[in-house]
Amino acid sequence: MQERHNSTDGRHRLSAVADRLSAGIANRFAIDTRALAVFRIALGLLLLTDLALRSRDLEAFYTDAGVLPRAALFSDYSNVYSLHAISGELWAIALLFVVAAVFAAAVTIGYRTRLATVCSWLLLLSLHARNPMVLNGGDTFLRILLFWAMFLPLGERWAVDARRTDEPRATVSNVATMALLLQVTAMYVVNAIHKSRGEMWFNGEAVVYVFSLDYKFTFLLGDVLAKYPELLRMMTYLWTGLLLSSPLLLLLTGRPRAVLATAFAGMHLGMLVTMRIGIFPLVVVTALVPFYPPVVWDGLGVLATRAGLARPLRAAMSRLRVSLPEGPTISGLPTAVPAPQRLLTAGAAHGRTLFSTVIPWLFLVLVILSNAQAVGYTQVPEPGEDALEATETDQNWQMFAPEPLGTDGWFIAPAELENGSEIDALHRSDVSWDPPSSHEDVYPTSRWRKYLANVWGGDNKNHESYLANHLCERWNGTHETDIEQVDLYYMAQPSEPYNETEPVDSTKLQEYRCDGEFIQD
Repeated sequence: MQERHNSTDGRHRLSAVADRLSAGIANRFAIDTRALAVFRIALGLLLLTDLALRSRDLEAFYTDAGVLPRAALFSDYSNVYSLHAISGELWAIALLFVVAAVFAAAVTIGYRTRLATVCSWLLLLSLHARNPMVLNGGDTFLRILLFWAMFLPLGERWAVDARRTDEPRATVSNVATMALLLQVTAMYVVNAIHKSRGEMWFNGEAVVYVFSLDYKFTFLLGDVLAKYPELLRMMTYLWTGLLLSSPLLLLLTGRPRAVLATAFAGMHLGMLVTMRIGIFPLVVVTALVPFYPPVVWDGLGVLATRAGLARPLRAAMSRLRVSLPEGPTISGLPTAVPAPQRLLTAGAAHGRTLFSTVIPWLFLVLVILSNAQAVGYTQVPEPGEDALEATETDQNWQMFAPEPLGTDGWFIAPAELENGSEIDALHRSDVSWDPPSSHEDVYPTSRWRKYLANVWGGDNKNHESYLANHLCERWNGTHETDIEQVDLYYMAQPSEPYNETEPVDSTKLQEYRCDGEFIQD
């Protein structure tokens, strides 16, 4: 009897430990539904911002009159699946941008949220496939966040769709929330591992060298901070320490997790006002929102009520819900329905299980393997590689790793006109071989910076011809005196933050006749 009693006690203790462990895991992967609502709103606004910023270079980067005509795209890139490549006309691309903006607005207000999120993700995949030369880490991360967003209940709070929910849940803990939180943490961990394979992030010099890249990255407050290397060394150690502590984003809960998430968000907002890296800082800040626990949202709710903001916001949402039609839902079908409808309902239920559970679990495993492969720890099986590539969820977070870039630089495109005069066809100004006076004179937007960096550092030399051809057509289509020949030069300047003067090395990339073949050596 005593042995049986001891055995029962042992099973109870084991069960209690398992229950506590399960509760602890569920607690760490739970996301407040208010956090999911803010995450959704931020995602929608990011999509709108991204479209607005890209629209400045719509013709240059996404039409046949730009730097990558569809003939070149299909020739150089295999398996291109892009709606944006159906037509090379400006009006068609502009129309797709408008359609994407409509879906992004629907995501923002939470109207037909899942459908809008899926369509936004597909359109973003299409846009990225149209011109891979302008993509950066922010694009990759935004695309991946949208992928995981498809499986999350983003319309449960502060959304037009919330009218379908009697009482929203306080928190959600499932495979999709686990995947989102693990994804963000994996980005930091993989980047930390890459950085650990260099020296500068551990001797304090990395940020000093990053801020010496005057033409490629630093702007606004970055130009000021570049004058204080001791402060930048402190920032190097602080950022490296944060990256190494990133697993705590998962292990901590409550206020400690909120403090750590705020530290990361603060660093990224600092990048926003010091470095020209596009919307990457805003994308990561958005990804950190789900880490904020209920205690934060409770406090913000109290502040919003005291400030008199809660009532107007609720009234605005009510007006939106009234003004927009509510679509039919399969779950809303009556119980006593004919057999075909019952089959439809059952099929929809199985489909929801596949979509909300099976697919997220599959891709969670694949994404973990992809990140492990990025640092050389394992290999993704070939079928898994195919799935990751098809959904553009394969990843490798090497931002400024293992070392920052060691060379700054800019392009010059001296072009000979029919009348014998010379202009810089890239900057549409007089040719100057002196270092530019400001970074605005070098790269008009972060997209142009990324594109030209890929032209200089990429393996496909055809892009030099594509760029030169675009410069010819852009000038000749708007001026009476045509360009006959354009040359491309890259002016490389070593990053030496402790030297006042740095040598400049010019490399001639292309000598292009405007009336010659499309691709020239």
